[in-house]
Amino acid sequence: MNLPNALTLGRIFLVPLLVVVLLTNFDGRELFGLSNEVLGATIFAVASFTDWLDGFLARRRGQVTGLGQWMDPLADKLLVTAALISLVQKDLASAWMVAVILGREFAVTVLRSVVHGRGQSLPASPLGKVKMFAQVVAILVLILGQNHMRGFFVVGQAALWVATIAALVSAVDYVRRVNLLLAVRPDLPAKDAAGDHALAAPEESASDRVSA
Repeated sequence: MNLPNALTLGRIFLVPLLVVVLLTNFDGRELFGLSNEVLGATIFAVASFTDWLDGFLARRRGQVTGLGQWMDPLADKLLVTAALISLVQKDLASAWMVAVILGREFAVTVLRSVVHGRGQSLPASPLGKVKMFAQVVAILVLILGQNHMRGFFVVGQAALWVATIAALVSAVDYVRRVNLLLAVRPDLPAKDAAGDHALAAPEESASDRVSA
């Protein structure tokens, strides 16, 4: 257990606290001098920041571990799932939009598992990063716009639409990329494939194959 993994574990522990704060009616009372909306937004913001911080520290300190690579996406999905479902419960987000976003998350997880089982990797797409940013903004703004700062509600809904559209488009992109990876025969050794390719086109240089 190193510092990056401890931060990831702490993010998991913040999930039930976030749900309690968002879904508990405090009848106008404040906790730690903050309303439940501000406190909930603060908890989510801190948890989202640790998502960036643990990855940064793991790479910077050379502490990337199998445990961390497994826990980090799990913590992210638990946090986003808890926040979005809480927003649906409070009528701040449409259930179908949340279903699309969460369905995409679990579908990509399955696709990554399939690709990983073949010894390959499936890097994150730029659209996936847009979706992540948009959903974080949507969650924060919608939480704050619950009972005050009502002008935030429109911004939150717009960000949620961006996250939903990005989720759909990126899901299609992931399926396309996985199909391309699965089209390669796993039973054909790389050196045999390279040898056949060299016989078929002996004049082609290595630099040409890379650029292609």
